[in-house]
Amino acid sequence: MTQAESPRFARHGGRLDDARSHYPDAPTPWLDLSTGINPRPWVPASFDFDSGPLPEMSSLRRLERAAAAFFGCAPEQVAAVPGSEVALRLLPFIGLPRPLVAASPTYGTHREVAEHAVSHAALAEQADSGGTLLLANPNNPDGLLRTHDELLALAARASAASGAVVIDEAFADVDPSISIVPHLRKAANVTVLRSFGKFFGLAGVRLGFVVGNATVIDRMRALLGDWPVSTQAIIWSTAGYSDAAWITKTRTWLRAQAARLDALLAAHGLQAGGACPLFRLVEHPGAWDIFDLLARAGILTRPFDAQPNWLRFGLPADDAAFDRLDRALARG
Repeated sequence: MTQAESPRFARHGGRLDDARSHYPDAPTPWLDLSTGINPRPWVPASFDFDSGPLPEMSSLRRLERAAAAFFGCAPEQVAAVPGSEVALRLLPFIGLPRPLVAASPTYGTHREVAEHAVSHAALAEQADSGGTLLLANPNNPDGLLRTHDELLALAARASAASGAVVIDEAFADVDPSISIVPHLRKAANVTVLRSFGKFFGLAGVRLGFVVGNATVIDRMRALLGDWPVSTQAIIWSTAGYSDAAWITKTRTWLRAQAARLDALLAAHGLQAGGACPLFRLVEHPGAWDIFDLLARAGILTRPFDAQPNWLRFGLPADDAAFDRLDRALARG
């Protein structure tokens, strides 16, 4: 399959339904390496919860307190949302300075909600023009990681031009030192988006958070109403954020798995890069051929239209998944 024949695979990861349709003869079950989601999810205890009544406000606020403690900020700075994707879609409606400018390359959703995009190299200069800058840290898909000093300097330049900065930290849970959230007192014009599903491996729960100043939080809550997230999301995530032992163990395991994936790819002549352990990016002139080779073996990875030499790999979950990837690449 060529790049032109499969644009849907280049828009977003996790499209197993499309993969099954395009590769009906591929062996099953499919191995999905197309996302940056932890392949070993947090497993909740046997919670009994009643989905009949509306979620209680006190439970929602308890979740936001647990999330705030995990992020390193005050509870009043946090608003729960039904996935960080929804928060991104609502950015144009919460009164941020316009235009909304995305740093590229980045998420497809960033480009869709922004009025235009600039390169990462041009971001500081763009800050001097005002508006709101939208970037991810770590960045997706290349894993670019900015330091706190870099981000605070960018926020200061934006503030001088009456602008703002939105930082998507969907992948920041893998390392608490990444997040700018504990430093927001130094940058009132910065809003941060967080995701529950990627690190905890529970993307289907559809839960994220907006962290920011009182004006941003109030506007986001007003848009979403009194019951922004489900009872299941509230109960599971409140417990998940409190599971310190699992969090510590998982961070160590993810780093080890990323190093193992780097070594496997290197053994097949593929150099992986990026600072985020949840995914690795390979740059290769035959990226689409490798995507096709792996898809025919029932392994889904993530190609890109705008960067046809890029191929992103999520983490295999276990020895069997690593072995399957190794054997498929050996046939290339």
